[in-house]
Amino acid sequence: MMTQPAPLPSVPPAPDQPAQPLTAFTDAAAVAQMERVVVDLGRMYRERNEALEEVARAHHEALFRLALAAEYRDDDTGAHIVRMGFLAEQLALVVGMAADDAAMLRKAAPMHDVGKIGIPDNVLKKPGAFDAEERAVMNQHPAMGANILGASRIPLFQLAAETALSHHERWDGRGYPSSLAGEAIPLSGRIVAIVDFFDALTMDRCYRAAFSDTEALAMLRAERGRAFDPRLVDAFIAHAPRMVALRNHINRLNPSFADLVLGVPMP
Repeated sequence: MMTQPAPLPSVPPAPDQPAQPLTAFTDAAAVAQMERVVVDLGRMYRERNEALEEVARAHHEALFRLALAAEYRDDDTGAHIVRMGFLAEQLALVVGMAADDAAMLRKAAPMHDVGKIGIPDNVLKKPGAFDAEERAVMNQHPAMGANILGASRIPLFQLAAETALSHHERWDGRGYPSSLAGEAIPLSGRIVAIVDFFDALTMDRCYRAAFSDTEALAMLRAERGRAFDPRLVDAFIAHAPRMVALRNHINRLNPSFADLVLGVPMP
């Protein structure tokens, strides 16, 4: 017969005891590790946002420089588009637009005529009225501008494209390229149309001398409810001294692209 192994001695069950807590050292190490993870994630998040902002700034400046090139072809100074930005912001504030939205319009408005980069000089610089064929060519520049600015996901460029496409629409529906009327025209386009009209009238062009501020305001008033939103015309005229003072202030400062982005002290 096989000998049976001796039974193992029984071990009494251990009394119920709570789990042993982590030591103070382990606690401190875990907390320190978690803090490092949080700090690293925060740094990565900041670096990501800074990189995205830098890309957006570079894109904005490239588009601004393109708009500046288009403007140099038209009036030989490029100062018009900078004034446009500040005047558009001021009119937007006057009619109750939120400060952040008005500041974005300041940055977007200078790109309103970027599509002129695609218009030939024999049309762009022609003194006097266009014939039907030349008018058809010139009327392409809003759509050209919107195409240049593209279908971006960046709000600033979306606004710039909207402004480029809509700033030649008319309140009475007789504008271009889409014959929009009244409040169907985006507010950005309605604002830019007015400040563009006034500023362009009061500067020398290759085909005429500048009109006086008084003459330009009278011409603006004559287009109230026809080319331009009556409410915006009334607001511009009511605040004309401030608008003129701002224009003159910008001319004295001769602001840079960075000033356009950051803003300048008002007069």
